[in-house]
Order: sequence, then structure tokens, then C-alpha cells
Amino acid sequence: MKRLLTCVLLAMALLPAAAQNSAHNAETAKQLSIFNNLYKELDLNYVDTLDAKDVIEDAIYYLLERLDPYTDYYPADRTEDLRQMTTGKYAGIGSLITYHAGHDRCIISEPYAGMPAAEAGLRRGDVIVAIDGQEMPRCGGRQRTAYSDSVSSTLRGEPGTTLRLRVERFGESAPLDFTLTRRTIALPAVRFAEMINDSVALVAVSQFTENTAAEVQRALTELRAKGMKRLVLDLRGNPGGLMMEAVKLVGLFVPKGSEVVSTRGKVSSRNETFRTTGVPMITDMPIVVLTDYGTASAGEITAGALQDYDRAVIVGQRTYGKGLVQEPHELLYGGVLKLTTCKYYIPSGRCVQAYEFSDGLPQHLADSVSREFHTKGGRPVRDCGGVTPDVEVAVDSLPNLITYLAVSDQLSDFVARYRSTHATIAPAETFSLTAAEYDDLTNFLKTSGFTYDRQSSYALKLLRDIAEHEGYAEQARAEFDALEQKFTHNEDYDYRRWEPEIRRVVEDAILTDYYYQRGGIVYDLRVSPEVRRALEILGDMESYRRILRP
Repeated sequence: MKRLLTCVLLAMALLPAAAQNSAHNAETAKQLSIFNNLYKELDLNYVDTLDAKDVIEDAIYYLLERLDPYTDYYPADRTEDLRQMTTGKYAGIGSLITYHAGHDRCIISEPYAGMPAAEAGLRRGDVIVAIDGQEMPRCGGRQRTAYSDSVSSTLRGEPGTTLRLRVERFGESAPLDFTLTRRTIALPAVRFAEMINDSVALVAVSQFTENTAAEVQRALTELRAKGMKRLVLDLRGNPGGLMMEAVKLVGLFVPKGSEVVSTRGKVSSRNETFRTTGVPMITDMPIVVLTDYGTASAGEITAGALQDYDRAVIVGQRTYGKGLVQEPHELLYGGVLKLTTCKYYIPSGRCVQAYEFSDGLPQHLADSVSREFHTKGGRPVRDCGGVTPDVEVAVDSLPNLITYLAVSDQLSDFVARYRSTHATIAPAETFSLTAAEYDDLTNFLKTSGFTYDRQSSYALKLLRDIAEHEGYAEQARAEFDALEQKFTHNEDYDYRRWEPEIRRVVEDAILTDYYYQRGGIVYDLRVSPEVRRALEILGDMESYRRILRP
């Protein structure tokens, strides 16, 4: 009951700020009283004893799920998750772990370079069976996310403490034991910063956490000393983070005092305009920014502001469209409410928010309601849909096979199997599977239980169901049966038809396992159409200028 009363008192305290009239206040107080009274009756009279923490937290999460995906409640025992999101730091072994259905346990998924897991020699696919001598039981009937969270929590701890980890590894007849010392894991925001030819550098920014702009500035300083004359800023897959880090990053490229973003919400005191405060580091160097559907929030502020000032050419795909600002609000008993308070607007005046939410479900805003704005140089840009690139690079339409493979247990198993028989491989710049190795891969997938749904079969089933409902199924049965025969799985055909795409998924996974994140990025430089297009634009300054000043 104490936790419930805390929620009630907090809600009442916030009413004056949130309400616009006394009728709203009165109705809110009434409904909170009803809830309080209802729970009291349940607690006193229900046949079983209620767990107040579980019941009230479930009610809180249900309430927040009806708002938007970004408003979230962190009880005291989860606030470390929020801190890690904003700082990029935690204390542990420095590796992703994932659940593996075949083993019904968690496996090492991706050790980070230079971190305790990698230094100790852990590899992708290692199955976690015991921690500090205590067997980690299989997941069984438990919820898989909760099971993975419990294993992650056991691996984390105070910096400087040690743990003993026992794993099972493919190709090894007996379990392997490792001793690791936990330390503060600071995930770098800049995951790659290198020259990719004589004059062009690529800087890949994976997130906007504390000191992101400072990391980028250090990288640019080093790259200029190596001869950088043009820059590719890679924001693909960047989910965002701290808004002020985006302001600082944009400030490296535009004049001091330039507006980068403004916030507007229900409470006028939160309406602010944020401008660059430092002297820019690079004022006239040609820049291409890479974006995709995974570029969101602070990533969109960065790309959108540089586009609005005609300071960079945006290349890739339209960004996600998250124009909402969250603030942490501390609650009683150590909890934190991460609350959506404002929308943000970039220098042209547009908001990149692409979705409205009904009962927590996203509904994409129609292009017909978008409005036209203009960049500093007069180029037309629109709102309601993320940041649209200046040069769009279409994404190939891929079959379900590729999506299923990329997240499959079989991919991890094949990488572990490959690693067990290949002590070394070619550098990331040249590595590829041989024809024989690709054949081995396809044979492995066919015999290891890998399955995937074909979109054509799904569409045919849907059409059958519609025909059944409308009364046409019987007269079209022969045609349906003939089509079903044609759409029957033909794995050999699929593995040959989609060989380049399958190779891309598997070769990237192998290179990341041997050479960590850098291996995957170097591989992407070889195969990415966005990078290829960026280099073409930066290699033709007339084309670059024509895009920015048509």
C-alpha cells in the first residue's frame, strides 16, 4: 500500500502543472480515489494475498503503454539501466549476451574489443553454464527476456571484482573456465574513425551519450593530421540519446550561436532554443551524412540541422521520425519516470516526428498533412516524416530468409563452428567465403533446423482464407493447389538466388567475431551502396555544390 500511496501522492502533486482547468483536476482526483479504494478492497478481501509491488507496477506499465514507447518507469532496482542508456557505461565483462533456444541457455553474442570478455578469450557462441561455481539453470518455461536479464545481472558487479565463468564451446569436449575482472565498460560513441582513401575519412557514431561530441572532435583532429579533406559522417543505425550532445556535435561544423534545436511542450517553461556555443572546428570541409531508418532522435537532430544549414549532403534512406524529448523525473523510493515532455524542432522550423500514438500503437502521419519548409539556402524540405535524404539510396527488397538468418541461432552456431576450424582468416578488407565454404554453409543450414517463412506462401494462405470467407475457395481449389506446389520451399533455389545477400550476413558475422566491430564496419565499406554513393559525390565537387545550391 505504501507504494500505491506514493503513486497517488505523486500524481496529485503533478496535477497543477498538468491540468488546464479545475474540472480536469477534480475528475483526476476522483479516478485516483476510485483506484485507491478498489485496491484497498482487493487487498483486504481477495481470496489470495496480493503482491503489492507486482500488481501496482503492472498497473503503472499498462498505463504508460497507452501513451508512447518512450515514456517509461524505472523502479529503484532498474535505474542502473537508465544510467547506462544515458552514459554508455556499466560495470561488467563487456559483451552482449543472447538467449539460444537450442541450448535453452544464454550465449556470448558479441565481445567488445579491448574489454574483459575479449581479453579473456571468450567467443561468439560460447554457452554460459556456470558463474562463480554456481550452475546457471536452463531457461525452461520462464520468460526468455527475464531469463537473459537475470544472467546479465549476475555477470555485472562492482568494478575490480572477479568472476569465474564456465562455458561450453563448439569443438571442445569439456567445458572451459575463464577468470575475468569486471571493470567499468564505457561503450565508445565513435565506433570507427579512419581514412577510407587518400582524402576522405569516415566517422561512424553509434549513439549520443556523454562526451559523444568530444569523441568526434578528437577523431577529427587525428584524421585531419592524416590528410582528411572530406568527411563521411555515418549515423546509420544511430538511435539517438542525449540532445545536448547533438547540439555540440553540430557546433563542430556551423558558426557559433547557430540554432540547432528548439523544444516545445505543454509546460511553457520547458520551451527552449539551443544554440551552438563554441567556435566551429571545421567550417568549409565537404561533408556527407549517411542515414537510414535506424537513425533516430539526436541522430535526426544532427542530420536535420546540417541539412537545414546546407552544410552537408544527406545520403541514404529516410530516418525513423522520433521528434519527442524525454526527461527523467525522480520519484519517491528511488524510482525514475522517463517522461515525454516536448517535441523538438530543427532550424528550418520543422518537426521530424513521423508518428502519433493511439493506445501506445504508432500510426504513421500521412504525407498529405506534411508542410513545406526551407533550408537556409532556400531548398524545400518537409516535416511529418523524419529527415528525407538529399540523395536517396533505395534499399533492396529482401526475402524473409535474410531476416530470419540474421537473428537465428544457426548463424551463431555456424560462426562458432567456422572459428573452431580456422585459427586465422584474411583481413577484413579482403575476406570472403570460398565457394566450398558457401556450400558448407548451405548444407549446414539445411541440416541444422534453420527454417524461414516465404512471403509468397504467406500471401497465398491469406488469399485462400479470404476466398474461403467469400465462398470462392472450392471453385478455385485447383488453382490454389497448383500455386502451392510452385511455392513449396526450394532451399537450393533460395540459397543460390540470394547468395550475395546471404554471404553479406554471414561474412559480416564472421568478421565481427574475429576483428570485432571494426571488422564489420570495414566489410560494410566494401559492400555498402550508401558509402559508394557518398564517395561519388565527394569525388565530384560540382555535383556536391549542385545538390546543396540547386
